[in-house]
Amino acid sequence: MAKKKAKKVKKEKEPSIPLTEILGFDNIFRNDKVNFVIGLLAAALSAFLLLSFISYFTTGSVDQSLIEHMRQGEFLNEGRAFKNSCGSAGAYVSHFLISECFGLAAFVVPAFLLIVALRFMRIYELSLLKWFMGMAIVMVWASITLAEFATRLFQNSWFNPGGKHGLYVCNYLENIIGAPGLTIILGFIALALLTYVTAETVFIIRKMLNPVKYFTNKVKFTIINLNEELRKTKEKENDETDEVMTGEGDVQEETEDEGDADAGDSGEEDADMEEEGEEHSQEETEEEENDNSQQAQADDIEIEIIKMKEEKPADSRQLVEEEELAPYDPKRDLEFYQYPTLDLLKKYDGDDKPHIDLEEQTANKNRIVEVLRNFDVEISSIKATVGPTITLYEITPGPKVRISKIRNLEDDIALSLSALGIRIIAPIPGKGTIGIEVPNAKPSIVSMESILNSKKFQETTMDLPCAIGKTITNEVYMFDLAKIPHLLVAGATGQGKSVGLNAIITSLLYKKHPAELKIVLIDPKKVEFSIYEPIMNHFLAKVPDDDAEPIITDVTKVVRTLNSLCIEMDTRYDLLKAAGARNIKEYNKKFIARHLNPNDGHRYMPYIVVIIDEFGDLIMTAGKEIELPIARIAQLARAVGIHMVIATQRPTTTIITGNIKANFPGRIAFKVSAMIDSKTILDRPGANQLIGRGDMLFLSGNEPVRVQCAFVDTPEVERINEFIAKQQGYLKPFELPDPESAESDEGGDLNVDLSHLDPLFEDAARMIVLEQLGSTSGIQRKFSIGYNRAGRLMDQLEQAGIVGPASGSKPREIYIQDENSLNKLLKNLKR
Repeated sequence: MAKKKAKKVKKEKEPSIPLTEILGFDNIFRNDKVNFVIGLLAAALSAFLLLSFISYFTTGSVDQSLIEHMRQGEFLNEGRAFKNSCGSAGAYVSHFLISECFGLAAFVVPAFLLIVALRFMRIYELSLLKWFMGMAIVMVWASITLAEFATRLFQNSWFNPGGKHGLYVCNYLENIIGAPGLTIILGFIALALLTYVTAETVFIIRKMLNPVKYFTNKVKFTIINLNEELRKTKEKENDETDEVMTGEGDVQEETEDEGDADAGDSGEEDADMEEEGEEHSQEETEEEENDNSQQAQADDIEIEIIKMKEEKPADSRQLVEEEELAPYDPKRDLEFYQYPTLDLLKKYDGDDKPHIDLEEQTANKNRIVEVLRNFDVEISSIKATVGPTITLYEITPGPKVRISKIRNLEDDIALSLSALGIRIIAPIPGKGTIGIEVPNAKPSIVSMESILNSKKFQETTMDLPCAIGKTITNEVYMFDLAKIPHLLVAGATGQGKSVGLNAIITSLLYKKHPAELKIVLIDPKKVEFSIYEPIMNHFLAKVPDDDAEPIITDVTKVVRTLNSLCIEMDTRYDLLKAAGARNIKEYNKKFIARHLNPNDGHRYMPYIVVIIDEFGDLIMTAGKEIELPIARIAQLARAVGIHMVIATQRPTTTIITGNIKANFPGRIAFKVSAMIDSKTILDRPGANQLIGRGDMLFLSGNEPVRVQCAFVDTPEVERINEFIAKQQGYLKPFELPDPESAESDEGGDLNVDLSHLDPLFEDAARMIVLEQLGSTSGIQRKFSIGYNRAGRLMDQLEQAGIVGPASGSKPREIYIQDENSLNKLLKNLKR
């Protein structure tokens, strides 16, 4: 009986498909082109209504009789009986909206249709609901108002200015509350609308109700204490003066009329009368009379006293509050920059939902159950989750079934299903089930458009959002590169590494402004990142060399760029320390609020993302000179907003060393050929069981997540770059600090021991003298050495007097002009 029950598999109910999806109208209004056509249609309808309304004023009396007594067939207007310029349709619509409905207020209808057109064509971002509610209220209010107050102006007209609607409502309300009550209600609604639209209405109403307060001259008196010592003495003698002080060093009083000034003078007179007697009181009386007479003459004169800013001693505090500056806007230099639109990306059929083949799923399920039972493994339930390329079968094992026994059946299950890439997850984290991942017979393409058009990506608040694909459950998978904070990408050739890197760059371009993000691209293959050259002035960063390319393809210049990034990192840490901030987010927040002074060296810091393709080739060429700066950046640069993404097709321990793995917690593994490569990347097997073509494992925690990478083709990337390049950009790419000038500035006077010269010293000296061109990068290229050794050689040449000191990115000055002088110098050094 138990076996018979186990054979019964519950047939899952097929989900009902909506009618809109069957007809193909599921996401029609999400299409930007469809919305633009709708906007054009609304604009045309608005123009049609406007022309028919205008023509109605001259032809409405003739057309009215035809409309009210229209006979069958007259609407076709074959004899052109209708005089309206827009024909019978224009005559009928204008008659209905103006005469039968709202009168002259019907002109609001074409105005609203024009707003709808501007919104659908994405010319202006407007809230249609707010505009509809506001304009509807205005139309109803105007209809009633015109019917009440403008009827006399249209006594001989064939229509009422407020229309039949306005006339009916007007008569109805007048019968209930009378004409004065209706006037009050209409006035209240008008004031309420004006108050909602503009704040100036409140000021005008207050000004009308209290004209004395707003028309009386207001004179501001500013009494500045020039003697700081005298102020301190007065504070000790009389504590009451502290109440009069309005600031921290200066005295400032504001009086709105002369009565306040008289009250202040009377307090001073009482103190003076005790010492000087009646004579002083008579003088004060005369002064008051003069002041009153002067005030009477100046009642109609508006006085403005301009207060000049005084220089204060260094230890004094300012009384007058400085005018607060508006927050700094880093996007202001490119304030008209537009983010790329989704219509630049290609949309594939059926990429929103995976293809579900019920026959295939049922057959695979039966085979899995049969194989498990052949090896005496009982299961209580099985469930399938269909993804773009992989279907996850979750099985619940029966009691007394070992998980290791199911793991050992991986090859047997793959043999029965005749499929490659079978992967067993035992157990699934957070669930009491075991997962068996089986490739679909017809995999679906995950387009980049479906990823970037998702609500999850559009509403994300991540600092550096990277949307890379969809999971088995068909959910958009994305991560924040600022929190990972560095990413290692590995996989065999042709398995999707370059597409994955393009997906990361594309998602960053769609979400970040050029002022917020800079990208350093290092491409030893010279062909992968060349398509991003058009946006070099917008997003790319480089070392300030005259001959330097924005995309680094020369291996000898990679070390120089990495050293430059290390200097940029140290500079940023110094700025964070001076600002009292712990990370780049806090620092930029303070800078935007203008709490940091640019004169002290502070500046807005954009995020810097360094992307290195073919990392293994760099390690083979430069070795430790590449690995050390990368490890240093990976260890320290997170807080200052510098993040790295490195990719390699040879994930061996000689390339992905322990130092690299320890500082790159984020891992993306595409298909590899051997299990040892998977263990090198993920510290576990799994990448060798992937099916390729963008199938990957993402690890940023305890367990890897299987993701189908989004496909972004080269033409799509070219269209995005072309869209960005056509817009206004910066004059040049973002400049990183020059490592040579920074070393010379930090080092000051060289202290080089010439008793232990480099073996290449003589050859390098002869090359520089013969070519009359001295640069560290030239020594690197000539002798195929690393940047650090070339820098030490240049220091020795400078100490020996062969070349001059560094002068930025320009070549050094050569002090020796011929080979004979060089030979004499070399003999002296050998002694």
